[in-house]
Amino acid sequence: MIIRQQLSVALATVALATGLVTAAAPASAKPARVAAAECGVRADGKLWCGNRVGAKGYAHRSFSSAVRGPLNSSFSWFACWGPGDSHGGGNNVWYWTQLDNGQWGNVPASDVHTSVDPAPGLRQC
Repeated sequence: MIIRQQLSVALATVALATGLVTAAAPASAKPARVAAAECGVRADGKLWCGNRVGAKGYAHRSFSSAVRGPLNSSFSWFACWGPGDSHGGGNNVWYWTQLDNGQWGNVPASDVHTSVDPAPGLRQC
């Protein structure tokens, strides 16, 4: 009986520890292809999509412009897109959004988990 109780406690401990590790895993650890599948322009006209945690928002669509703030979340909305500096995503598309600090900024498409840029159905700004 004591062995059964010890085994039950050990299994419960492993299950709890595994659950905590799983729950603590960052949402940004999702593969980009899964996040892209969740991307889309909704009825409000905004693109709702996964993004790189820590992505920077710039004053202009240029890496040489001032940084206005970060996207600390892993899922955000974007009001529109426009052309700017080329970036690691292989294009020059930038997305305009309200950053997590309340400022507005341009985020390079390489930091937004879209399957194609610009995102279909999102207006140009």
